[in-house]
Amino acid sequence: MSQLIANIHPEAKIGKNVVIEPFATVEKNVEIGDGTWIGPNAVILSGSRIGKNCKIYSGAVIAQIPQDLKFDGEKSLTIIGDNTSIREYCTISRGTVDKLQTTIGSNCLIMSYVHVAHDCIIGNNVILVNGSQIGGHVEIEDHAIISGLCAVHQFVKIGAHVMLAGGCVARKDIPPFVRAGKSPLKFAGVNVIGLRRRGYTVDQINTIREAYRILYQSGLNNTAALKTIESDLAESDEKNVIVTFLKNAKRGIIPAYTSKAAVSADDDDL
Repeated sequence: MSQLIANIHPEAKIGKNVVIEPFATVEKNVEIGDGTWIGPNAVILSGSRIGKNCKIYSGAVIAQIPQDLKFDGEKSLTIIGDNTSIREYCTISRGTVDKLQTTIGSNCLIMSYVHVAHDCIIGNNVILVNGSQIGGHVEIEDHAIISGLCAVHQFVKIGAHVMLAGGCVARKDIPPFVRAGKSPLKFAGVNVIGLRRRGYTVDQINTIREAYRILYQSGLNNTAALKTIESDLAESDEKNVIVTFLKNAKRGIIPAYTSKAAVSADDDDL
């Protein structure tokens, strides 16, 4: 571990084989896992819990106090899982009294200039592309990709394996396994390419397609469509993930983009 010119509090808990480059700051009440690299001018503030083999690049600020006028100095954390990269000039706030922590999972890539606000829950294998802005209390599930310059409204939930097109604004919940694009934001098909890359079978993908055909193309309202999905589709993990998400959607879900092409298309423009 290099401490040349770096500002490292003596009570910070630093794991084995950690490299902290010059001009970085590591405050008290920080834990950094084995094999992690902290780049020059990165700022690791009190309340940071960083996993093993992470990379925190220049100018990133971890566990800054929330940008929330209700924040009253409560003790809270920012927790980052193993093998996650936080690129240049990202800002990640710690939690408020709501959850008392902001969480980013393992194997994530948080690209330059991304902001993740207080009390967010970011799953594993998530990619947040350059300049994306994630509001407070947002939940983003595993393997989701949020493209560049997107804005996600506070309290929105984004399902697993979602692909959100660049420059979009998400004000409603986005169900799992789908692609979303356009303005205002709409459902633009099942994320077939992403699912194939992650090993989903034809049968699994067809189940997902059928669920979203019922939801977005049958002419049923969301409540009736949900009941039809539950009653008509055979039991499967994919069905259960979709049903659970729809039942728990609190901001409403994004609407359909087209009547037929969206469900069958794999890679049309978003």
